[in-house]
Amino acid sequence: MNLQTIFISNMKRFRKQKHITQEKLAEMCETDTCYIGQIETFRRFPSIQLIEKISNALEVEPWVLFKNNETKEYETERLEKINLIKEKLSNEFDKIISKILSETL
Repeated sequence: MNLQTIFISNMKRFRKQKHITQEKLAEMCETDTCYIGQIETFRRFPSIQLIEKISNALEVEPWVLFKNNETKEYETERLEKINLIKEKLSNEFDKIISKILSETL
């Protein structure tokens, strides 16, 4: 997914979560309604200044609009795998320690 796609997907998602219409978002950003529609249909891309206005209107930090949610899912999956490996290693370590202790005592 490229940054433009990520931005537009996030903008639409946050806009819909907050029950803000394209018209209302355009009004909040002091721009034309059709411009918001053109952004959401990949015909135009906003300037930095408009990105700031959009993020303020949606009450999110600008960088959040560029954050790939697929990355978050990947990180969660990766952490789950790491925790599983830690658990297996811990169990193996416990077995080794138990064996050493029983042989020593």
